[in-house]
Amino acid sequence: MIPIKKCFFRALFFACLATAASIQAQHFNQFDANKKRTGVWKKFHPNNRVKYVGAFKDGKEIGTFKFYSISSSRHPEATKVFHKNSDSVTVKYFYNTGQLKGNGMLFGRDKVGKWQYFYKKGTLFYEEMYEGGKLSGTSIVYYKETGTVAEESTYKNDVLHGYSKKFSDEGVLLEEVLYENGKANGLAKYFELNGDLKEKGVYKDGVRVGKWEFYLDGEIADNRKKKEARKNKISQKNK
Repeated sequence: MIPIKKCFFRALFFACLATAASIQAQHFNQFDANKKRTGVWKKFHPNNRVKYVGAFKDGKEIGTFKFYSISSSRHPEATKVFHKNSDSVTVKYFYNTGQLKGNGMLFGRDKVGKWQYFYKKGTLFYEEMYEGGKLSGTSIVYYKETGTVAEESTYKNDVLHGYSKKFSDEGVLLEEVLYENGKANGLAKYFELNGDLKEKGVYKDGVRVGKWEFYLDGEIADNRKKKEARKNKISQKNK
């Protein structure tokens, strides 16, 4: 008798769960009288993990949507906040630990304004400016350990256009090159780790042209000094 009762109550328990799940499902993925999405919607990956959850009104996304990876539902890998009476969307990306990975704005499907990305420890990795979905303005890359600027470049219509600069982790300028339409065009300077000028010259369509000047200890080096410097470097390596 006891085993029969156990089986009965077990069957009743699972029946109640199934009924509750069915009732709950009826509150999701609904259409209104005009056959437009309304209320909360959930979609699932092939392994039945939640793919995204968010709400619709009159067939249009409203509020916050959360997107999950196929391997984990613990933290969303991205969120999108849809703003009322606007096509702008606030986007955030996350590491699998839940820490912020990046954020920015979309207008329609295009990136606009400032986008930022972060290292796992929370410090800024790089930031860039967009206009109409294309890189436009200043992009900056930061060193992970020091937080100082590693590279600073100017873009226009998704290509380098303006000065591109590189720095050491101590903030020393190492390289300064002028770009035009994605190619090095104009004056370029390269520096030693101590900040002394190493060489400078002009690029045209990405190719070095004209006379380039080379420096030793911050002073222009003639051919004899350059040869002596090379010999010294070789001899030091062989020691």
